[in-house]
Amino acid sequence: MKNKIISILSAALILSLSLGLMSCNKDPKGQDASLYGGEAVVGITQEPSVFDPHTVVAAGDKEILFNVFEGLYKFDSEGNLNPCLATDVEISDDASVYTFTIREGVKFHNGNDMTVDDVIYSLNRAKDLVPELACIDTVSETDDGKVEVALSTPNSELLSFFTVAIIPDEVEDIGATPVGTGPFKFDSYNIGQSVVLTRNDEYWISELPYLDTVTFKVCADLDAGFIELQNGSIDIFPYLTTDKTSQLDESRFTVLSKGSNMVQIFALNNAAEPFDDVKVRQAINYAVNRDDLITLTMDGAGLPLTTAMSPVMGDAYDTSLDGTYDQDIETAKSLLAEAGYPDGFDMTITVPSNYLIHVNTAVALADQLSEIGINATIEQVDWATWLEDTYTNRNYQSTVIALTSNYAPYDVISRYATTADGNFINFSNAEVDDIIASIPLTTDENEKIELYHDLLAILTEEAASCYIQDPYSTCAISNRVTGYELYPMYVQDMSTVHLTQE
Repeated sequence: MKNKIISILSAALILSLSLGLMSCNKDPKGQDASLYGGEAVVGITQEPSVFDPHTVVAAGDKEILFNVFEGLYKFDSEGNLNPCLATDVEISDDASVYTFTIREGVKFHNGNDMTVDDVIYSLNRAKDLVPELACIDTVSETDDGKVEVALSTPNSELLSFFTVAIIPDEVEDIGATPVGTGPFKFDSYNIGQSVVLTRNDEYWISELPYLDTVTFKVCADLDAGFIELQNGSIDIFPYLTTDKTSQLDESRFTVLSKGSNMVQIFALNNAAEPFDDVKVRQAINYAVNRDDLITLTMDGAGLPLTTAMSPVMGDAYDTSLDGTYDQDIETAKSLLAEAGYPDGFDMTITVPSNYLIHVNTAVALADQLSEIGINATIEQVDWATWLEDTYTNRNYQSTVIALTSNYAPYDVISRYATTADGNFINFSNAEVDDIIASIPLTTDENEKIELYHDLLAILTEEAASCYIQDPYSTCAISNRVTGYELYPMYVQDMSTVHLTQE
């Protein structure tokens, strides 16, 4: 069988890394000592809750752990999937076997060398905890020291999930003792205050990181964090709204903005009345004016969405669905009447209070829904309550949140399988289940794109929920620091950040 070898590092990149190593000693504080040292503070509005990289759910936790843990592969700031703790992968023609060459010379934060045994341990642990890796059958070492991952069923979409963290097999409670291979080591967590990371002096990319300390400072909300940013106690504040960034002094701050793969969703619990009726869900979609919502909540800095995927996913996205639910109040009223609600109904929108954009969106939605007789009450809850009651236990009618995923279309849509852990809207459709199951078995890219389009069409027709926008990711950076790179996903990569030279 002819195998295809994927080695994403190009010759040019290898050359550039080589030149970089020649100009920088193993001890990076040699020739370029002025770049190294110091502390940067990142403002966050979500209380961290989980530090186990295999069980973490919240995007706000993942953005911190990105600096502590690494996988065999890793996304960069352009959304490219590159080798990390592996140097390449060989995928069998039927996509049933993935064989990784493991990088040498990597140390964990506890000082131990990363070995093939650690990789095998990590993947065996992850396959029981990460739903997308449940298709792994066996993980073993080959005669030439590589790691072979055999799948129970072929899966051509699995590579992006090998970003899952590699951890040392001797650490029993990784959540209590977060030990990875990343550029920063976990130092401390004080509830309601901060997560502190310190420099990994033995990081395998010898010239990184620059900072001695990174502090993720917990802010009560966006407004409180913005005040701290202006006062100078925060250096980097991501996920700002444009009305906030417009208030910043351009001589003190740099503002970066980029499209993301986030999907802001007005999530409708398909298992709760009256949202178990497709006509009600369609009516709500027709009642909403997405452009107005984006203007009100993001000052226009977002892409309106009709379906469950952002256009940044490329060919997997179906542009023919755009505009399916342009606002049509009369059609919305007619659908409600057909569903048995000619006078509308009362409903509750549960929203996490720490995300101002979602709170503001809920307020605007309530106003728009009133035009078709729906009386929406907004219930603000803290993040921990939202995560447990709304997301995990699915005890809600509706909510507003931004869905995040790997920069891969399969990760975006796999949550809509009936039994998926991430299917918190309780959507269920046998045809969708069949398509989700068949995509990983398909190796022809054109056929795969057709399947994605078919799936999105069903989600749109069934009005699985009301999709609002892909909000632009906007971050303010104090001119005290430089080197920050904005990712098209929920990531805070602090490895390239350093203090600005005087």
